[in-house]
Amino acid sequence: MSEHRRKPPQPQGGGRAAARRGQSGSSSGRRAAPRGATGSPADYGLGQQPVEEERPYSGRAEARRAAQRSTGSRRRAPEPARGGRRGAPPGGPGRGRAAPPGKKRIIDYPRAGKYGAARWVPSWKLVTGLFIGFIGSMVAVAGVGYALVSVPDQAKTANAQNNVFYWADGSEMVATGGETNRQIVNISQIPKAMQHAVVSQENKTFYTDSGVDPKGIARAVFNMARGGNTQGGSTITQQYVKNARLDDQSQTITRKFKEIFISIKVGATVSKEEIMAGYLNSAYYGRNAYGIQAAARAYFNKDSVDLNPGECAFLAAMLKGATYYDPAGAVSIDPAATPDANRRRALAQMQDTLDKMVEYHYLSPTDRAKYTKLPEVKNPRSNTQLSGQIGYLVDLAKAYLVNNKIISADKLQQGGYSIYTTFDKKKVDQLKTAVTNVQKANIKPKQRPKTDTHVQFGGASVDPATGAIRAIYGGEDATKHFTDNADSTGAQVGSTFKPFVLAAAMKWGVRNPDGPAEQPQDERTQVSPKSLYSGKNKLKIKEYNGDFWKDDKGKEWLQTNDGNESLGNPPNYQIDLRQAMQFSVNSAYVQLGMDVGLDKVKESAMDAGILKGSLAGTNFPSFSIGISDPSAIRMAGAYATFAASGEQRDPFSVQRVTSKDGEVFKHKVVSDQAFTAPVADNVTDVLKTVVDKGTGTSARLTGRQVAGKTGTTDGNKSAWFVGYTPQLSTAITMFRLDDNEKNKQREFLEMYGTGGQEKIHGASFPAEIWHDYMEQALKGQPAKDFPTPEPIGEIVNDVPSPTPSITPSETVTSPTPSPTPSETLTSPSPSPSQSCKFSWQCSTNGGTDTGGTDGGVTPTPTATDTSGTGNTRGNGNGGLFGGTGG
Repeated sequence: MSEHRRKPPQPQGGGRAAARRGQSGSSSGRRAAPRGATGSPADYGLGQQPVEEERPYSGRAEARRAAQRSTGSRRRAPEPARGGRRGAPPGGPGRGRAAPPGKKRIIDYPRAGKYGAARWVPSWKLVTGLFIGFIGSMVAVAGVGYALVSVPDQAKTANAQNNVFYWADGSEMVATGGETNRQIVNISQIPKAMQHAVVSQENKTFYTDSGVDPKGIARAVFNMARGGNTQGGSTITQQYVKNARLDDQSQTITRKFKEIFISIKVGATVSKEEIMAGYLNSAYYGRNAYGIQAAARAYFNKDSVDLNPGECAFLAAMLKGATYYDPAGAVSIDPAATPDANRRRALAQMQDTLDKMVEYHYLSPTDRAKYTKLPEVKNPRSNTQLSGQIGYLVDLAKAYLVNNKIISADKLQQGGYSIYTTFDKKKVDQLKTAVTNVQKANIKPKQRPKTDTHVQFGGASVDPATGAIRAIYGGEDATKHFTDNADSTGAQVGSTFKPFVLAAAMKWGVRNPDGPAEQPQDERTQVSPKSLYSGKNKLKIKEYNGDFWKDDKGKEWLQTNDGNESLGNPPNYQIDLRQAMQFSVNSAYVQLGMDVGLDKVKESAMDAGILKGSLAGTNFPSFSIGISDPSAIRMAGAYATFAASGEQRDPFSVQRVTSKDGEVFKHKVVSDQAFTAPVADNVTDVLKTVVDKGTGTSARLTGRQVAGKTGTTDGNKSAWFVGYTPQLSTAITMFRLDDNEKNKQREFLEMYGTGGQEKIHGASFPAEIWHDYMEQALKGQPAKDFPTPEPIGEIVNDVPSPTPSITPSETVTSPTPSPTPSETLTSPSPSPSQSCKFSWQCSTNGGTDTGGTDGGVTPTPTATDTSGTGNTRGNGNGGLFGGTGG
């Protein structure tokens, strides 16, 4: 066989394609591949320098085409094996390395080359890198923050502006509230006891910590995140920084973190002695005193260096909030801040501080034993601009803003506000003059020390059309007498409460005696003023269903009238509700209250504007005759509801407030139809009878219609007159109260013989003051008449019914009044076991009911019951079965 027909061996790496090319070459006449050829171009002399040999092709063109065919065959991808995956790499179907990745990413997330959930699980390299980056960023931010903040200058702290108060006519009343009562002293002038007191109570690690408390910071941030308030810096350093930054008191995370940086810088660069001095020199101790020196003067009238450990512990308590620890009280800011309550809190806090000073070895047990009582403090008012009535007016306006959350107490202290009040300067002066004239003419403490000492007056005047408080009388002088008698007394209101009983009877009606205790209005009988009730003295009071009312001991209630007199037509002594109001007959209105339901009586008083917290409990029938103790402002406001034909408007003392940024607040009059016009106008018509020809004749005004009611309480401890015209409603109260600062319990005293009179009635000095003031206050205003009332209700008890009696020998009189009707009405007193059935009956330190503050109207301070008859509620006196009348 010839050489060129011999089958060539398979070239290495050539595969089947190479074999086919070899065969094709042979068939086309090309030279067979030499033995051992690999199939590379070199085997055929391609890619190398030409050699002198015989050409295998017929010409160059054929050789070029063959070369091109050979290159193309090599570039084609090899055919996949049968059943293999298209594009799979050599080595078997679906096997081998993954395709090379694309462009490399800085952060490999989601992760390349991973499938399913694994793509979203970050690698440890990514987590570590992010953590290091976060820590580095925080360190950088902290470094920048630390570099940017500066250490505060205590000489620039506690700066404040004045608040300017204006009368209702826009004229300036006083600029006050922002003056800085402060003097910086060196650490050598601050007793060690003061330094140790604040360390023991506030920051026991002060001398070793770095200036910040991480736990306190986390707590504050958490509270802000929840929308609450921050809890403040918990270290002395943080408190100092906060005090030094009065220009920014916002409760924000930004401010908090800025304070942290400043505190850290202060802790690192300022000595502990300097921080302590800065804190005690910038802290606010109440009474407008910034710094320890001002506080020492404000409370003890001495220099700070002379303070003893007990006084230091006391001042440390003031740092927690003088509103609740100043023994003078601050009821205009918070009802709970009564003088008695504040004294108890201050003493407890002071004792706790002293105990901790012993525990931390700052004070010996022997020295600590010397300070078991509160130190004596001085007069809290030193600003002569606030003398007379001005101090009461300013406090009333500030309380209105704070308690209605218009401006915070802190921001008010910083000042810068223009506060436009509702107070009419002329009316304020006229009310003061009326009280002063009556007091000077009749009250003689030097001549009658047993009866004329501790006599006090209070009053308030409200505009029925808006609720604006036009005038108050808070006491003799705001710099000498600290409790505002227009706003807080604790004196029971007596029979001035009876109009609320009548209004409830007209609004709700009396209950059906055959029905359940709780009855809807449509099952009740609306009462007419012509309804008849018994005016019998010592009347056995019944439940609405006819059963006699009994206490928990099974004793019946016997309601007495003034002077043990029965009024009404014999033999059953029936008297209509108009006459019973005219002559202040207790028995009729106590029974009416039981028929209506004392819960509805209470509701009607609240509808008229009396605060719930100033109302006594409804457990006893005497609730209807005034054992509660609302303020003069609230009584004037509630009667103004009747004057406005049933439209109730809350009393308010501020019209608007502005600052450098513009208007901060503007009052909007909001009216609530507490009673329908027929109900309110009929109450007014009945109260007109009281002034025209009843117990209130001394309050008549020349040429004007007047409606009003007198009130006197059991034990003759307080007397009231509350009355109104269509334009103005005014309440006047008189009482004897020993509220000397040294007296731990405020004690109401009897007024028998006071002013040279046998006993004090609402028709005497209170009505006289009311008359004198209203004559002047309404001068120049046109006289207006009250609306003519529409007939209302049904005549209840128009059929005479037998009335049980208790003694056949009692005095009985006709409804014709004496020239000067007597008013004081009493009831039997309970036994000691009775008086302590409920906690509020036997409490001498204040009951559970506390009033709110609204437009300057505040709760009553606590008082001690000395009548021997028990106490109906902790802060109102006059006897458990306190028959109140007149």
